[in-house]
Amino acid sequence: MADEMGNSFLIVILPLYIASGQIQIGSLIGSQVPIIGITISETLLIGLVLSLFGFLNSLSQPITGRLTDRAGRRKIFILIGLFILGVGSAGYIFVSAYRWVLFFRLLQGIGAAFTIPAAVALVNEFSLGDRTRGGNFGTYNTFRLIGFGFGPIVAGVVVELWGFNAGFLVAVAGAFLSFLLVTVFVSDPPETRANAGSNLSIAVRGPADKLLDPVFALGLGTVAMGISIALFAPLEAQINSRLGQSTIFFGLQFGAVTIANVVFQIPIGRASDGFGRRPFLLLGFLILAPATLAQGVVQTPILMALARFTQGIAVAMVFAPSLALAGDLAREGTSGTTLSVLTMAFGFGVAIGPLSAGYLERFGFFVPFLAGSVLAVVAFVITFTQVPETLEDTKSILGGFLNGTEK
Repeated sequence: MADEMGNSFLIVILPLYIASGQIQIGSLIGSQVPIIGITISETLLIGLVLSLFGFLNSLSQPITGRLTDRAGRRKIFILIGLFILGVGSAGYIFVSAYRWVLFFRLLQGIGAAFTIPAAVALVNEFSLGDRTRGGNFGTYNTFRLIGFGFGPIVAGVVVELWGFNAGFLVAVAGAFLSFLLVTVFVSDPPETRANAGSNLSIAVRGPADKLLDPVFALGLGTVAMGISIALFAPLEAQINSRLGQSTIFFGLQFGAVTIANVVFQIPIGRASDGFGRRPFLLLGFLILAPATLAQGVVQTPILMALARFTQGIAVAMVFAPSLALAGDLAREGTSGTTLSVLTMAFGFGVAIGPLSAGYLERFGFFVPFLAGSVLAVVAFVITFTQVPETLEDTKSILGGFLNGTEK
C-alpha cells in the first residue's frame, strides 16, 4: 500500500511537472520523430514518460521473476526494487532536462519489475494450501489498490500546498517506508531456497486436449482486462464534454473501478477458495464486456459512474482468482516465473489501453469501448475453452457449467 501510494503520486505529479516549464521541452515540441514522422507535442512527451514505465515494467517482469526463482530468494529482490524506485523519485528533484525525466522513469520501471513478481511469489508461498490462496491474493491486491487510489488525492493536496519537490519526497518516503516494513517483517520461507527452480520456461502450448497453456491463456485475458479499464483516462476531455460534467465527476468515475476492487477483492478471493477459480473468471469477463461497452453509450454522469463501478466488480472477479489459479498450477520453485505472466500481462494491458483509446477515438467516441468489449468477449471464450478448474470438491455454481464439471 505504501509503495503504490508513492508510485501513484508520480502519475499525477509528472504530467504537471513537465508542463510547468521547469523541464526543458521547448526545443523538442514541433519537431518530428524520425522515420514515423509524428509531430512531437507536450501531450506526446507526457504520454511517453507515463507509458514507457508500464512497458518496461511489464516486459522486464518475466526476467526478474525467473531470476528470483533461480536464486530461491524473494526478499532481496523486493528490497532492490524499492531502493531503485526511491532513487528514481528523488532524482526528479535535481533534473531540468526531459531526457533525465525519461531516464528516471525508465529506472523506476526496472525497480517495479523487481518488486512485483517477487512479492506475488511470496504471497503464493505464504498461502497455506490452495484453500487460502484466493483470499490472500485478494488481501494483497486490495491494499495495493487502496494505496493507488488515495495517492492521487494526497498528491494534489501536497503539490498545491508545498510544490513539486514535496511531492517527489513523499514518493521517496513511500518507497522508504515499504523498504523498512519488508526489512523488519518479511522473510523468505525456508522452502523457497530449498525449491529454487531449474526448469523455468514459460509454456505457451497446452496439454494434448488444449491449444494454450492455462496460465498463458489467463495472461491473454488479463491483457484484455487491462486494456479495457485503461481506455477511459485518455478520453477525459471528450467524456466531460459529452456528459456536460466537471473534472470532479470524472475523478469519481475514474476512481469507481478502484473503489469496487477495494470492496470486492477480498470476499471474491475468499469465495474462489470454496467455489473454485473458474466461475469467477468467467463471470468477470462476462460482466466486463457490457460494462466496457456501456461507457461508450451512456449519456449521464451517474450512469457512467455506475458503468465504471460495474467494470471494477468484473476486474475484482478476474484478478485475485486468476493469480490464485496460476499459483495452484505453479510448480515448486517457479512462483515468480509463473505469476509474472499475469502481472506482466496486466501492466502491458494498462500501457496499451491509453494508446489504443487515443488512436481509435478518431473513428468515433464509441469505437474504443466497442473494441474493449470485443476483447472481453474473446477473453471469455479463451478462458471457457482453455482454462480448467484447479480445485477439487468445489461448491457448484449454475449446475457446474461455470465450474467446468458435469455435477
